[in-house]
Parts: sequence; C-alpha cells; structure tokens
Amino acid sequence: MDLDIKGLRVLVTAGANGIGLAIAQAFAREGARVHVCDVDDAGLDTLRKSDATISTSHCDVADRAAVATLFEDARRALGGLDVLVNNAGIAGPTAKVDEMHPEDWDRCLAICLTGQFNCARLAVPLLRQSKNASIVNISSAAGRLGFAMRSPYAAAKWGVIGFTKSLSIELGPDNIRVNAILPGLVAGDRQRRVLEAKAQQRGLSYAEMETIAFSYTSIKDYVTPQQLADQIVFMCSPRGKTISGQAISICGDTQMLG
Repeated sequence: MDLDIKGLRVLVTAGANGIGLAIAQAFAREGARVHVCDVDDAGLDTLRKSDATISTSHCDVADRAAVATLFEDARRALGGLDVLVNNAGIAGPTAKVDEMHPEDWDRCLAICLTGQFNCARLAVPLLRQSKNASIVNISSAAGRLGFAMRSPYAAAKWGVIGFTKSLSIELGPDNIRVNAILPGLVAGDRQRRVLEAKAQQRGLSYAEMETIAFSYTSIKDYVTPQQLADQIVFMCSPRGKTISGQAISICGDTQMLG
C-alpha cells in the first residue's frame, strides 16, 4: 500500500530506542524525512551510524530551553514540520503513594505529560503551514485504567488523553489532527523492568508476574513496537485525514492493570 508520505517531515521524541526508533524507521522506510531526539547519546550515535538519513538531536523534553533548541535543529534539518510524535516518557517509580519520593512524582509528570506540552506548543506554528499535519501523543493502557503502585505514570497518561482531546478541538480549524496511542504490554527492556519492579514489590518471580499481567488481556502476547509504528504511520498519512481526537488502544484488549 502506497501511503503517499514521501517527503513528509516528521519529528519523533525519544527516537533512538524502542518504540520511538520503530516509529522513526517506519516513517523513513516510507520515504518520510525524519528527525529524532533522545537523552541517550549512545543510542543517537548508533542511529546516526546505521541510518544517515535520520537526523538527530540530544534533548530532554522536560527542559524547555533544550526543546527550543530541538525545534531549531528540526526546522533546519527538515525545512518545516508535518508530524510531531510525542513519544518521550519514563516508567516512573513503582511504589505506594505514601512511600513515594515527591521528586520521582515530579519527574514522571515533567517528562510524560509536560514534555508533550513543551513540544506541542512549538510544533503548532510549524504544523499550521503543513497540508497534512498531525500530532500523535503516546499515552498507555494506564491512560484509561487504574494502575496500583504506578500512580504518577497513570496520572500522566490520563492527562495525555485530556491534552489530546482538547488539542484536537482547538486545532481542528487549522486542519491539524491530534490523536493518542495507548499501548498495552510492549515487548522490550522497559516493560521487562516494570514487571521486575512489580514482582519485587509483591515477592513474586518474574514469570509469575508476567502470567498475572497477561491474565488481564484477551490476547496473551506482547504488543510489538512495529505494530504501534504501523498504526501511527497510517494515521499520519493522507489516508488518515479524518482521524482526530481519538485515543486508540493497541493492547490485546487489556481489561485491567495489575
């Protein structure tokens, strides 16, 4: 299927590894021009060596000055912007709320929620000049379900849904569509670390914790980063021109988070 996105100008935050890297590479394979940022300098270096067509910047999305520099870099590299993928996020602490360090709460929201605002506010003036403009915000199944001992992460991801819906209404008159993707259990190191932390909290083995996690899903398998990337590329193509204001779950029908 030709998605007609050759030359599309795309910025992906946290694009050096995992989900972000899969998204960046999926766009690039379809002929889009892609710029990524990350805090992982080693990952950025590896990406530059493996794919010279994808330009890069070091950026912590919680740092507004760094985000301003990122957008200068992206505008210079791409010549404008058609798509922002707000992918940057962290797992945050695994702890009971009364045992949680307030600094860990603050950092989780600063990256997972405020970081999306920091990028969107600078992206919008560029997107208004595009004929095929999209913002995709990465939320989570935790953005629609409660998540014991992961309250800052869940709070941030619920906030992403509200941010997405509000922006879709606000930016609709500018023909900028805004959607959220809600991944479930995604294969990779980050999900493994989350399950390990939960297992330790409960005094369980990793295998036992994994079994519990999958007991709450209809499809007993991990979501792959590529599945998320494929959905996002389609939504940002002209074929997705009337998809906006949606919180799209790719989670194997997750009914609860344990």
